[in-house]
Amino acid sequence: MQKITKEVYLKWYEDMLFWRKFEDKLAAVYIQQKVRGFLHLYNGQEAVLAGALHAMDLTKDKMITAYRNHVQPIGMGVDPRRVMAELYGKATGTSQGLGGSMHIFSKEHRFYGGHGIVGGQIPLGAGIAFGDKYHGSDAVTLCCFGDGAARQGSLHESFNLAMLWKLPVVFVCENNGYAMGTSVERTANHTEIWKLGLGYEMPCGPVDGMNPVKAAEAFDEAIQRARRGDGPTFLELKTYRYRGHSMSDAQHYRTKEEVAEYQKIDPITQVKDIILEKKYATEADIKVIDKRVKDLVSECEKFAEESPFPEKNVMYDVVYEQEDYPFIQHKL
Repeated sequence: MQKITKEVYLKWYEDMLFWRKFEDKLAAVYIQQKVRGFLHLYNGQEAVLAGALHAMDLTKDKMITAYRNHVQPIGMGVDPRRVMAELYGKATGTSQGLGGSMHIFSKEHRFYGGHGIVGGQIPLGAGIAFGDKYHGSDAVTLCCFGDGAARQGSLHESFNLAMLWKLPVVFVCENNGYAMGTSVERTANHTEIWKLGLGYEMPCGPVDGMNPVKAAEAFDEAIQRARRGDGPTFLELKTYRYRGHSMSDAQHYRTKEEVAEYQKIDPITQVKDIILEKKYATEADIKVIDKRVKDLVSECEKFAEESPFPEKNVMYDVVYEQEDYPFIQHKL
């Protein structure tokens, strides 16, 4: 892993702030009904992604995740304007407006979704890693999911085969404390989710998911293990989301005081404090970054607003058609 330098801290600050403000903007336009359907925001969990990207080789490594998936592809190189346009359902979006909030996707940047089915991405992540091993690539796949998905049977099937075949995959549970509105304590007899890896003799452990340095170190060790051919790792990133599960979440299951406690260890604030403490930048420098972030978010919004909706035929162009399908009755 490359050293965590002044430049890394400044990049982390700008990236995480942009991801936060990007999601804040989506929340605002969702209320205006410019973005429809479900909307799951990443606020509070940015250190997980910042740490992961620092440890990954973005020229070949891959990522797959659940439906809280707007900022991950941006971190992997997808144009944020296209991500915003996809959420607006516009033709300039990453899937021509057909995927929407839960299904951002970019083959070019090796980001494989964006999946609406809870835990559905776990066997797919193992499958992507299987493909790399089969074809002799040393690429590694990060397969991310929430604490709720950790209760799915598909996780155990995937863990078993990943260990049996020593697949180059890092399983990542982003444990933000609540599966929709259900706390971890209410979903299983154990609360240390990482221990699920022990039953498969899979290297596993808990990680401070509010600290990008701790996250980067854990990801680096796991990715290097996979790249050497030594198989998978299961990491439980203990993090927190400041907003509801989705925009329709009234959040009756937790108090404002609880959220405020976690905001005291906000990953963006942590990084900013280190930058100022070590004199990597001045308050004036920080304000320049803040303005740059604000301007880019506005640019994304403008691009999405001004982009056209897709033509209706686009919906049919991406559906498989077999002209001689034998079960269609043609009226004479």
